[in-house]
Amino acid sequence: MKKIGILHGKERTFPEAFIERINAKNIEGVIAESVRIDKVMQGEATEYAVIVDRISQDVPFYRAYLKNAALCGTAVINNPFWWSADEKFFNNCLATKINVPVPKTVILPSRELPDDTSEASFANLAYPLDWENIFNYVGFPAYMKPFAGGGWKNVYKLNTIDEFFEKHQETGQLVMLLQEEIVFEEYYRCYCIGGKHVRIMPYEPRNPHHLRYVADFSPTPQRLKQMEEIVLRINQYLGYDFNTVELAVKNDVPYAIDFCNPAPDADRGSVGEENFAWVVETAANYAIEKALQQDASKDNLTWGEYIKRSVVRKQLF
Repeated sequence: MKKIGILHGKERTFPEAFIERINAKNIEGVIAESVRIDKVMQGEATEYAVIVDRISQDVPFYRAYLKNAALCGTAVINNPFWWSADEKFFNNCLATKINVPVPKTVILPSRELPDDTSEASFANLAYPLDWENIFNYVGFPAYMKPFAGGGWKNVYKLNTIDEFFEKHQETGQLVMLLQEEIVFEEYYRCYCIGGKHVRIMPYEPRNPHHLRYVADFSPTPQRLKQMEEIVLRINQYLGYDFNTVELAVKNDVPYAIDFCNPAPDADRGSVGEENFAWVVETAANYAIEKALQQDASKDNLTWGEYIKRSVVRKQLF
């Protein structure tokens, strides 16, 4: 029996529909359920062929559980090792190397010293930073947001240098990005599942949260193809099985704004019925595909092109 488990927190509509959809398909030897954990022993396998992870970004215990499960042959969606290593600034850096347009972005040290450090810990960091070149590069208006994490938390729109310094004082120990504002004509949020299935959704981030998927952008077939190619390229290089990419279109150029969302919103109430039906069906089919392919004696994780090509380069020397 191949068990597919979904690991989640307070989220309900997607996990319940995902489990129901898989079980309704009546695939011989495949069942789905909510993951149950009553103990975690080192090097011992779980009962799951596949686990879909929706919560370990907030629960370190779950991340450790998933790494052990992956080591013992479970196909974890998404790869917990890569998810642990990835963050938004690296995503932007990678985009510049794979011909994906992104806003001009810099990373900033935290305003306050991290715990267990002192000024002596930062002997290599110039103070003050080269603010003049930083501000000239990014320009204003600009956005400041954490280099890791999501959910529109601690995001600031800044119009002036004085406003930047005022708001930066509020960020505490957070490491922040300062990013060029892309004044867009159209905006899209795009699901990508399995590195091959893409759902492009008109999205209006300036609307209240429950109305953000209510947008009347109408992309041409050429624009749709262009955006799909960008979404696939990003996810194939990063190696995410389940992710969303946000694209802001300015002067006919789709800029990737946010594309590190490995536990993206999939709630029926916010994404709408059509998008919800697509993500449930596509995620269910992909999880079944992974379960049928899973071999407990092998590594069953997805590794992105960035990692795979790095390994090949090292083997050549």
